[in-house]
Amino acid sequence: MRATESDADRSYAGRDTTRKRLLRAVAAQTAALSATVHFLWAWPRLVEPADARPYVFLLGGVFTVAIAVATLRAEEFRRLYALGAGTLAAFLVGYAGWHGSETAAALAIDPLAIVGKGAEVVGVVAFLALYRLAPPTSVVVDRRKETESDGETTEDRDARA
Repeated sequence: MRATESDADRSYAGRDTTRKRLLRAVAAQTAALSATVHFLWAWPRLVEPADARPYVFLLGGVFTVAIAVATLRAEEFRRLYALGAGTLAAFLVGYAGWHGSETAAALAIDPLAIVGKGAEVVGVVAFLALYRLAPPTSVVVDRRKETESDGETTEDRDARA
């Protein structure tokens, strides 16, 4: 370890540890699966002008795909992981809020909803685990500044960690 690393930086493993790679893959896949379920539900219902849900589901699906892509490509920012967990949790709460006391019955008769809600539960857990394992944003920003001043790439730093 270099002498310039802080205690906070040393306490968090690199971005590409096996556990974090696996959690990022699970989080991104479940987010993409949830988005796909929302697209599949919304697409045939776009012609119903009185119902705004298909359009909201399409926007929510696009946003969820963007979070999945950022989870795979961006540095490990806690805010991104919180956004992923919050988005998937909002889908879960929205489903329960829409169906109210009939949530279990509605879920039981809709296989697409079962897949979507299952993926969202697993995704929330994966995003929250990533949040817990990620360093604070200040550590990530300090790492970036340090690597830029050293001329070291992010891949070099992660390979070293």
